[in-house]
Amino acid sequence: MKQHRIGPLQVSPIGLGCMNLSHAYGVPPGPEQGAEVLLKALDAGVDFFDTAALYGFGANERLLGRVLAPHRSRFVLASKCGMHGVDGKRVIDGRPETIRASVEASLDRLQTDVIDLLYLHRWDKAVPIEDSVGAMAELVKAGKVRALGLSEVSAETLRKAHAVHPIAALQTEYSLWTRNPEIAVLDACRELGVAFVAFSPLARGFLGGPLDVAAFDAKDIRRAMPRFAPDNYAANLRLHEAYAALAQEAGCTPAQLALAWLLAKGEDIVPIPGTTSVAHLQEDLAAAQVTLKPDLIARLDALINQGTVVGSRYNAATQAEIDTEEFPAA
Repeated sequence: MKQHRIGPLQVSPIGLGCMNLSHAYGVPPGPEQGAEVLLKALDAGVDFFDTAALYGFGANERLLGRVLAPHRSRFVLASKCGMHGVDGKRVIDGRPETIRASVEASLDRLQTDVIDLLYLHRWDKAVPIEDSVGAMAELVKAGKVRALGLSEVSAETLRKAHAVHPIAALQTEYSLWTRNPEIAVLDACRELGVAFVAFSPLARGFLGGPLDVAAFDAKDIRRAMPRFAPDNYAANLRLHEAYAALAQEAGCTPAQLALAWLLAKGEDIVPIPGTTSVAHLQEDLAAAQVTLKPDLIARLDALINQGTVVGSRYNAATQAEIDTEEFPAA
């Protein structure tokens, strides 16, 4: 697979988001299944693994450390600070002293001396972005981190952070049904030479195929997302028939179509789909071989976009925690 650049790092065009091996979409798989997915990804050429201190309140980092530490020279390791678990609750804390302590704990769990790409998971709006990034920059100087990233921030915040220390990557949700990066931050990334890492490129499973939202586990984070509320989801589901027809026309699966669409947007975009299934992993990686014709891309853009998807990306409480640009309410 042709390598993509993230600052000083070279990575496969499709990485692996590791969150759901420990967190977020209901009961996670057992450690043996999680290990199998990680090792199969590595053997298939994936060399970019994305985790965070938050995921499973450290469990995801421990899984990666246990399974991948023996192969550390073969991949780029990304993790995140600034949001973690405290007494069983999720806390956003971007104070420099908290960032330093969090990264030390992450290094221990990951069984490594250096994190290749360290993101600020969320901007703590009580702390100037310059202070949080300044603390992360000190970790680069100390040799504990190689490159810095930001997650779920606006173009304005990216510029402020980049003035303190070069930002190698910005990560936020980007897919056919989440176009917010197209408002401003994707252009800002390209102006500054910042790679764009797209999480949830399959629209949290929606673009992989119809989902049974009524069967979601009680702890599945999608239960709190307006697009998956029963009435909204029923409206969104009506997009699937035409979408599946476009996938068939392209000679690929719906999941591969979603990833190929992102890859066609530019080599500065690296999608990081997540999965608990080796079969789905192999399906996702094959998207790198799919070439889409411009006319089909145009029809995709017209079919699924901010004007045709019903429901906001996050509920009000979660929306208040992020800093991304938003489309005007319809």
